[in-house]
This record gives sequence, structure tokens and C-alpha cells, in this order.
Amino acid sequence: MTRIPVASSSISEVGHDSTTNTLEVKFANGGIYRYDGVTADHYDALLKAPSLGRHFQQHIRGANFKHTRIA
Repeated sequence: MTRIPVASSSISEVGHDSTTNTLEVKFANGGIYRYDGVTADHYDALLKAPSLGRHFQQHIRGANFKHTRIA
């Protein structure tokens, strides 16, 4: 999956696969996580959010999507 750089103090890159509804997030500390069940609409909302970190905390991490650390 290709990730793109983002302007955030807590998240450095994000990527999404719409065929599997999978989101990958690379955090500023270097950890990379994969979140299952994240739709393209969720991903678009994340990219458009004024604060990616806050949006991620409230709508993805806070929504308890199943996740796996991949690096």
C-alpha cells in the first residue's frame, strides 16, 4: 500500500486500500499500524480534517477499528 506524507505532529504518513477497506498509519514515532474496516469515506474525512491527529483519535482509534502493528 502506498502511503502519502501528511502535515501532522503525531502522524507522518497515511494510506488506504479501498478494495480491502484498510488504512495504514505511520506515526511520527515510527510505528506503523494497519486498521481494518476503514472505508474510503473515513479516509477522505481524515485527510480533510483540520487536525489529522485529533480526527484519528476520535473517529478511528476511538471507534475501535481492529488494528495490527506492522512495523
